[in-house]
Amino acid sequence: MRLVLGEMWQGLRRNASMVVSVVLVTFVSLTFVGAAILLQMQIGAMKSYWFDRAQVEVNLCTSVSESANCAGGIATPEQKLAVEQALQGATLAPYVKEVTFESQDQAYATFLEQFKGDPIVEFVKPEYLNEKFWINMPDPSQSDVLIESLSGMPGVESVRDQRQYLEGIFSALNAASLTAVGIAGIMLVAAALLVATTIRLSAFSRRRELGIMRLVGASNRFIQAPFVLEGVVAALIGGVLASLALVGVAQFFVQGYLAPQMPFTSLVGVADALVVAPILLVLAALIAAISASIAIRRYLRV
Repeated sequence: MRLVLGEMWQGLRRNASMVVSVVLVTFVSLTFVGAAILLQMQIGAMKSYWFDRAQVEVNLCTSVSESANCAGGIATPEQKLAVEQALQGATLAPYVKEVTFESQDQAYATFLEQFKGDPIVEFVKPEYLNEKFWINMPDPSQSDVLIESLSGMPGVESVRDQRQYLEGIFSALNAASLTAVGIAGIMLVAAALLVATTIRLSAFSRRRELGIMRLVGASNRFIQAPFVLEGVVAALIGGVLASLALVGVAQFFVQGYLAPQMPFTSLVGVADALVVAPILLVLAALIAAISASIAIRRYLRV
C-alpha cells in the first residue's frame, strides 16, 4: 500500500498542470449537476408549498363583463346567494374547505397595493373589478369539479384554478433544470476524457518503471492501482469544491438573499445542499475510476 500511494503522489506531482485541469473541469461539471439536483428539489418544494395553497377563484359579473353568463349585467344579490348555496350544497361541500368573499372595494384595495406607482391605477375604478369567491379545497387537484359546476351559473363570469398560473413558472424552472443537466453531461464527458488523457500521459512518463514492474512479476491490478487512484483523487478534489460551492450558494445566496426577498414561498437550504454533496462525491469517484481504469488498461495492452 505504501508503494502504491507513493506512486500515486509521484504521478500527481509530475502531472500537476493536468491534475489541476481535471480538478477544474470536474468542479464545474459537478457544480452544474448539483445545481440541477437542487433546482429539482426547489421545484418540488415550491409545488408542495403552492399547490396546497392554490385557490379556485369564482369571478362574478361586472358592468363591463362580456361573458354570456353576464348578459344581465352586474351579478345580482340573488345570483351571489345561489353561488354561495351551491358551494354549501351536498354536491360541492365535500370539495370545499373554506370560502372567502371579496367585494369590489376589497379587490380595488388589493389592486392599488399591487400596482402602487403604476399609471394604470388612474384608469381603474372599483366597479371595473370582479367580486370574487375564493375557495380553498382539501384536495386542489379536484378543482375541475368546481369549475364545471360553477362556470355555467348566472352571474358567474369565469372560474379559474390558480394552479394554471403556476404551471408556466414550473415549466420554465424545469427547462432551466434540463439545460443545466445537458451542460453538466457535456462537462462530465470532458472530465472523463481529461482524466483518461492525464492517466495515459502519467503512464507514458513512467514507462521504464512500468517495464521493470512487469519484469519482476507485478500484476496488472498492482500496476493499475496508482493510476486509478490519481484520477479518483483529482476528481474528488473537484467534487469537494463543487459541494462547497453549492453549500455556499444555498447559505449566502438562497437563504441569505432570496429568503428575505421571497418570504412567501419555500426555498432549499444548506441541509438540502449537504444531501446533494455525497451524490457529487460518489459520481466524481465513479467517473474518474472508470475512465482511468479503461485508459491504463488500454495502455498496458499496447
